[in-house]
Amino acid sequence: MRKWLVIFLWTMLVVVISATAGCFWAIAEGKIGYMPPIEDLQNPINRYATQVYSADGRQLGTWSMSRENRVMVDYSEISPWLVKALVATEDVRFYEHSGIDFYALGRAIVKRGLMGQKNAGGGSTITQQLAKQLFTVEVAQTTTERVLQKPIEWVIAVKLERNYTKDEIISMYLNYFDFLHNAVGIKTASNTYFSKEPTELTITESATLIGLCKNPSYYNPVRYGERCLERRNVVLGQMLKADYITQAQYDSCTQAPLNLKFHISDHKDGQATYFRDFLRRYMTAHQPKRADYPSWNYVKYFLDSLNWVQDPLYGWCNKNTKRDGSKYNIYTDGLKVYTTIDSRMQQYAEQACYDHVVSYLQPEFTRSNRQKRNAPYSNSLSTADVQRILMRNVRQSERYRVLKEEGLSDDAITQSFNTKAPMRIFTYKGEVDTVMTPMDSIRYYKSFLRTGFFSMAPQNGAVKAYVGGLDFQHFAYDMATEGRRQVGSTIKPLLYSLAMENGMTPCDEVPNIQETYIVAGKPWTPRNGSRTRYGEMVTLKWGLQQSNNWISAYLMMHRLTPEGFVTLLHNYGIRNPEIHPSPALCLGPCEITVAEMVSAYTAFVNHGIRSAPMYVTRITDNEGNLLAEFKPRMNEVISGESADKMLYMLRAVVDGGTAGRLRSRYNLTAQLGGKTGTTNSNSDAWFMGLTPKLVSGCWVGGDDRDIHFDSMTYGQGASAALPIFALYMKNLYNDPTLSYSQSDRFDIPESFDPCNRGDDEMEEITEEIDLPETTDELFE
Repeated sequence: MRKWLVIFLWTMLVVVISATAGCFWAIAEGKIGYMPPIEDLQNPINRYATQVYSADGRQLGTWSMSRENRVMVDYSEISPWLVKALVATEDVRFYEHSGIDFYALGRAIVKRGLMGQKNAGGGSTITQQLAKQLFTVEVAQTTTERVLQKPIEWVIAVKLERNYTKDEIISMYLNYFDFLHNAVGIKTASNTYFSKEPTELTITESATLIGLCKNPSYYNPVRYGERCLERRNVVLGQMLKADYITQAQYDSCTQAPLNLKFHISDHKDGQATYFRDFLRRYMTAHQPKRADYPSWNYVKYFLDSLNWVQDPLYGWCNKNTKRDGSKYNIYTDGLKVYTTIDSRMQQYAEQACYDHVVSYLQPEFTRSNRQKRNAPYSNSLSTADVQRILMRNVRQSERYRVLKEEGLSDDAITQSFNTKAPMRIFTYKGEVDTVMTPMDSIRYYKSFLRTGFFSMAPQNGAVKAYVGGLDFQHFAYDMATEGRRQVGSTIKPLLYSLAMENGMTPCDEVPNIQETYIVAGKPWTPRNGSRTRYGEMVTLKWGLQQSNNWISAYLMMHRLTPEGFVTLLHNYGIRNPEIHPSPALCLGPCEITVAEMVSAYTAFVNHGIRSAPMYVTRITDNEGNLLAEFKPRMNEVISGESADKMLYMLRAVVDGGTAGRLRSRYNLTAQLGGKTGTTNSNSDAWFMGLTPKLVSGCWVGGDDRDIHFDSMTYGQGASAALPIFALYMKNLYNDPTLSYSQSDRFDIPESFDPCNRGDDEMEEITEEIDLPETTDELFE
């Protein structure tokens, strides 16, 4: 009997061992339950946010899914205190086992399972926890899967240990964990809770974040500070027990407050927000199809089609495929996009726009609106005109769309827009609660001035600073590359360059008189803001200095042709297909973006070669492998000699013309060229500025053309736009870490003679004066 009992027991032992081994074999082979493919085990985390870097190595921001704002960091970029806190708290024998800690497992079975001690600790290792987070949480749905979940975790943990080093497992664990508040991964969590990089975290900060690993919702440091503090001190106690910190360190750290610097990561915050949003849309664009565009928006379709063909960056994610044949996804593929933006220059550009528009112009504009019966619209409009404009804005609003879909009549919608309601509105000092009608809120938001600024290196097209507006969250429309406004007198240098190409020189004289021309059977008499030297023969240089409309009209009507000018504009990179040949083009009624104007002006500094904007230098994958590299795109527009002549005249605009306040008011001594521009009724204020290493452009105006200063004191280009360039350049020149100096010189040959006189006689630059910019009245 005893013999058979022994045989039975041994048989049962063999059967149990064999069954267990067979079960684990079946699990490992995927015969039972879920087992991830080997390629998933070799690359377990495939959802990483794309990181956008500046040219000087700073991270500008990330692109991610709303719940996957994860940025990969290597083990070397993680604070040692994080690693010690994690190991001490979650798996003190982490470096001794191969995925399963049998001692901890046995302790958990005996103390928790048999003796019911809830504080006995768990048996899961860090590797098991990683396996659970990566592969088993979402698949344990049926009873069988729930029963097999632990064995499956064990098998996956062992496989992970075989594929990765201990350091790599720690790195994966911290990169994957969701720390709440859209802080997925340790890099985002460090920035969210402490405004630091992971490598900079202190003992207490590391303990705080590791404390969240037990239950981030329960120990949420934002909502439950005391609870989180207690958990942090438990982690510190474990670190003391594991001899990772001394008693003195423990005593000091447990007395410290949390010291959170909490800030939720949001793509609408931070630096270069307009640029990052532009680049995101630009890279993810699909090949344009006419059916996808409204019938009235042919211009957008035309421009997108050109970009698709001409620019490798446009639609890059949909033009290129990964090794598996799928398209790139900037939200999950963990790409690294290296841009041409310089974070220091971007900061100076944003600061210049804010200091001038928000701190100076906006208060003046608000003050002037108090005198307007139709504020913020011009007094030149009737009440009926303003109502028509407002109703157009009503029909374009999201509120109107929602009410229309709910079936409300136009009268009911109008009543809704004129009924007061509580709302939260934007101010530059923060949002405030108020009560007003939706119609009044439209007027309110229309009362804010807008701006766009763009700065690039003419030699290669690298975009150094990009400001699409003053507050992305409330005014998302991009006035750097998307918004098109009339350019006024800033178009005149492009016209004059055509005259230079046709053999003229800055010293050639033309009559300074008002003429009436017959255009399409109708009289056209350009107006001018000044009658200085009326009736005299004046040089082209003087005409551009004074931004004289009569000289521009004379060139267009007597020396050049509208057709030739339109062709030249397209060569300058101005692509609006709605620019048609017209004599009035010489005064700038056409609508062009700030980016296009800056790109056009690069030809003057770059010996007649125009540089297209270059936003990105290279793109790599999450392992650093080069995926794409981008080169400058250039085309010759005018000859080098004509470009030098234009540079000579544009410098004269600064040294003795409408941009003279760069010298007199802002004390800039560097070699500079520039051109101011102001359209009818001060609707658009422009300034284009040139230095030997940079070309920059700025526009300031209202959201609608009928929203503007009525006085040229504030509304002209020299007052509204030029100061932004001046403030920007002063900061660049004062920053020793940048390579810009007031001693920089334009690259012009020593033998250059702007007037082709063949001798050493050179025309003296006229006395520096600060002339008002004239409005460009197109028709009487």
